Amino acid sequence: MRVPKVLALHDVVCLGRCSLTVAIPTLSAMGVKVCPLPTALLSSDTGGYGPVYVRELTGDMEKVLEKVRALGEGFSAVYSGYLGSPDQAALVRRAMDYFPGLRVVDPVMGDEGRLYQNIDEGMVRAMRALCGAADVITPNLTEACFLSDTPLPKGPVDAKFALSLLERLRSLGCGSAVVTSVRLKGRPGELATLAQEKDGPAFALSTARVPAHFPGTGDLFASVLTGRLVGGASLIDAAATASDFVGQAVAFTLEQGTPAREGVLLEALLGRLQKVDGQNVERLKLKEAGE
Repeated sequence: MRVPKVLALHDVVCLGRCSLTVAIPTLSAMGVKVCPLPTALLSSDTGGYGPVYVRELTGDMEKVLEKVRALGEGFSAVYSGYLGSPDQAALVRRAMDYFPGLRVVDPVMGDEGRLYQNIDEGMVRAMRALCGAADVITPNLTEACFLSDTPLPKGPVDAKFALSLLERLRSLGCGSAVVTSVRLKGRPGELATLAQEKDGPAFALSTARVPAHFPGTGDLFASVLTGRLVGGASLIDAAATASDFVGQAVAFTLEQGTPAREGVLLEALLGRLQKVDGQNVERLKLKEAGE
């Protein structure tokens, strides 16, 4: 039996559900072996625990990467998330060159219109270059606008904006682009994911908007997407499944009333992953999703 292997370059947090503490169980539940290469060690997620201890692991990353390469290992995908410096972005690019396969970049840089505190313009430039080498990128709307040098919209967007944003992202050099956390004009109460596969039509994947924000949902989305892609799904099907599952996870966690800073209650939901197929997500060709 062949089990897909994914080299996952993300940070590790002690408290909170994000990064590798989300990627490892999610991909494992989807039948994928995760080979973690930590980028940093954090005492907690940055979304509500107060001051955070951070130790970057750039030197360790380089040594581990070279050891793994010397062993002649192969991977179905190289999948990166939070990176703490341009040097780490260069190491991810090196990993992509070492290990042919699917290249997925989740350019973790900011949210809700702002870059994270430790992300500067130099890191944005480094992430643009890394995205240009990827097969699939998964920014949220804030990250997509910084990557594409697009002014952040002040409200819901129309199809013209969505198509232009995807075109700008793909002009970086990536094969396919997926943008999460987008509100569309004329569809109140919904949240959309924009997705365009290489040389394919662009879609808005619409789900009910849940009035809550939990750290780590972007990591969860990108992990489900990656798991489906290495399993042979199309980009649109993979993005629909990821949107569906994240929506279910947020709704379930909100019902349980646990602190938002702890992230979604992933452990109780992993058994659903093999059954979620994205059929609850409305798929709109972007030319039909305008005002």
